[in-house]
Amino acid sequence: MNFDITVVGSCNTDFISYVPRMPSLGETIVGDKFEVGFGGKGANQCVMSSKLGAKVGMVAKVGDDVFGSQTIDNFKSHQVDTRFVYIAEGVSSGVAPICVTPGGENTIVIIPGANNFLTTLEVDRAIEMINVSKVLLCQLEIPPAVTLHALKLARDRKVITILNTAPAIPLFNEFYIYTDILCMNESECKALCGIMPDSTDERSKAIIHFIRLGVACVILTLGESGVVYGEKEDPKRIVSIPALVVKAVDTAGAGDAFVGALAYFLACKQELPLEDKIMRSTHIASLSVTRSGTQKSYQSKHELSSELFK
Repeated sequence: MNFDITVVGSCNTDFISYVPRMPSLGETIVGDKFEVGFGGKGANQCVMSSKLGAKVGMVAKVGDDVFGSQTIDNFKSHQVDTRFVYIAEGVSSGVAPICVTPGGENTIVIIPGANNFLTTLEVDRAIEMINVSKVLLCQLEIPPAVTLHALKLARDRKVITILNTAPAIPLFNEFYIYTDILCMNESECKALCGIMPDSTDERSKAIIHFIRLGVACVILTLGESGVVYGEKEDPKRIVSIPALVVKAVDTAGAGDAFVGALAYFLACKQELPLEDKIMRSTHIASLSVTRSGTQKSYQSKHELSSELFK
């Protein structure tokens, strides 16, 4: 086997309602359009990396229902290795109802289903794939103990580890010790360290906090304001990278597009400086919001400027 990236994470089916505005509590409104798509943070990031040209394997669990079989078929259509995508008998696949407004804002409810049944033993079975990968990519939509186990396995084998802290849940310090690159948005940062990164000073405080816990690089995604990051080698140097100015149609999945693209550049463009990798990932994520949906909004390598891959 020869892999660039192993993703250990979640798979969901998205039920997307396009609405004129977000309903108030107890209110019923009429939507404009409905779509079903493939989602889950792990699956989204996996597909984004694969669309850019990485050789990716997925470690996940789906239910024994039509959504599970369709999810596996979708991975295969994107050249993702599915030998470690397991099926949980008698359990439904994960689903995510999503509401999207005309301005691109969204609300998401996740029902994990089979995602909650992935085990450390099943991750162990994928050890040969992890061994030959350059990057391990994790999120927090599967049992935390399984995510931590995967991070430890990868670190022991000198594989670069990325943890996307979505959704934000309380984490043991071990998570930070075994994470090379920690990626989070503003609300996740506030939930994990009590600091809302809405100013330069607060962003610096948050980044330094996580570096002191053991992380080598901390990346804060700020939506249309772009990205800031800092590294252990010089924690007081905070680098800001702007997002592209685009007309947002649907922001769902943009964070996953960024993380999946970052994993690609880390694994497949190792010669580039980190700032360049993050800048190119920000560019790709910005373009994803100009299309509706999650995975289907992600542009493939041949659709993007060749300058991004030089």
